Amino acid sequence: MPQAKTLEVCIASLADALSAEQGGADRLELNVALELGGLTPTAGLFQQVKQAVAVPVIVMIRPRGAGFCYSENERQLMLRDAELLLDLGADGVASGALCDDQSLDVAFWTSLVQLAGACETVFHRAIDAVASPEELLVELIDLGTTRVLTSGGSATALEGAVQIARLREIADDKIEILPGAGVTADNIGELMQRTGCDQVHGSFGVARGDAANGVVADTYPATSQDRVAAARRALDALLG
Repeated sequence: MPQAKTLEVCIASLADALSAEQGGADRLELNVALELGGLTPTAGLFQQVKQAVAVPVIVMIRPRGAGFCYSENERQLMLRDAELLLDLGADGVASGALCDDQSLDVAFWTSLVQLAGACETVFHRAIDAVASPEELLVELIDLGTTRVLTSGGSATALEGAVQIARLREIADDKIEILPGAGVTADNIGELMQRTGCDQVHGSFGVARGDAANGVVADTYPATSQDRVAAARRALDALLG
């Protein structure tokens, strides 16, 4: 019998969380500043979301945009943010850190995994920035990481499907592989079939307007309940 697929939705507000859950999301990844790739949410936002939904909430731990090579001050901030959000009830943390040579920041990741304890740890898209994601994946397995979010090193997960499938083979059920980037209801079925994965990550968003008269952008990303629901139907269709 085909296995049910887990739908994770990337969100940035309480409204997003409600839309995602009502659309059929199984798990949420909470960020702010999605236009920067997602940054650490505030404690207040996390509490607001956690109190409103029944599904697990993973929090992003990322202090700024751009790459993944962090200073000592940034790493200390990340660990402190993770500690605070886990203490407030986060079900897990999503993060990633690399050294100057693009290898895994083993010391930081070890500290984060230890801090998370029984909660989940997700190494996010930083794996797509390294020369040998296969070697990095083995390191993450050895350190006890729960899951890896990856596009297979491509602009979209569908374009990187062959590499994602390769990572899933290497994972050998010792770590979860979560495809993400450019996922839509229209391509989600093909992505699942080509990668063999049992979960998927997407934002399923639309642009909402709030005129700023040229001071800043006039739109911001928001989760679409209809798009989440369409993705849910596409996943469920794989069950036959």
